[in-house]
Amino acid sequence: MSPHRSLILVTGSSDGIGLETAKQLVRHGADVILHGRNSDRVAAARQQIEAQSGRTLPEPVIGDLSSISSAAAIATELTARGSFPDVLINNAGIFAKTEALSVDGIELTMAVNHFGPFVLTLTLLAQPGCRLKRIINVSSIAHNRGRIELDDITLRKRRFDSYGMYAASKLANVLFTVELAERLRGKVAVYALHPGVVSTKLLTEGFGMSGPDSVADGAATSVMLALDPTYDPTYERVSGHYFAARRQAAMNPIAHDRKLCQDFFHESLKIAKNKKGLPDIW
Repeated sequence: MSPHRSLILVTGSSDGIGLETAKQLVRHGADVILHGRNSDRVAAARQQIEAQSGRTLPEPVIGDLSSISSAAAIATELTARGSFPDVLINNAGIFAKTEALSVDGIELTMAVNHFGPFVLTLTLLAQPGCRLKRIINVSSIAHNRGRIELDDITLRKRRFDSYGMYAASKLANVLFTVELAERLRGKVAVYALHPGVVSTKLLTEGFGMSGPDSVADGAATSVMLALDPTYDPTYERVSGHYFAARRQAAMNPIAHDRKLCQDFFHESLKIAKNKKGLPDIW
């Protein structure tokens, strides 16, 4: 691995938009740490990218983001290796069609789409030697229809509705982005984005539809935010914003409610700490 290349961790990069994001980043000269739950699928993705690029990728990381302890373990494993990402792209996500709980008793879509990246991100930031400069949270246009109730952010109390759970988890990504950007202002840039409507497994199996955007389109905004020098922590005016189609876009108006973002962050912290998933620094 060249010391002059950005090292970028892309979660959920064994297929779909995550895999395409990794491919594009490598083509632009970055080193990419692949991630997934299934080691065979991750190995196949790595082999594919290495064959296309003619370069050797860093060792991938395996972990289940539906588990708070597993999400934290990804960060500690990377630290033990001395692999400190410059950029984190929280791309992994699911759309659970049937009601299910994570090992931590959290509605499964919310567990994977919010609590997993929340814990991974904060644990990475707390590691000695952390050098993160950009954090990119892949949300969705669906966040505009999301609803968050602070007394039920695990979504255990509300009636199960697959789209409602997904939309809530994507709104969670945006609220987390806004609050974390404020906490890290001038040090680490934090962004959220809508990747487009792409015919990935999540869309075809979860929503039962296909989309007009290509997988390359779906990766483009993440790649821009990861590599474009404009989106550096020194450009404070854009950290904490939401993007779509490689442009800044309007986000759900409730994400401008500073107290809501703070309170949501605190409630998420409480749950993660109760599961012993976060260091005391937070």
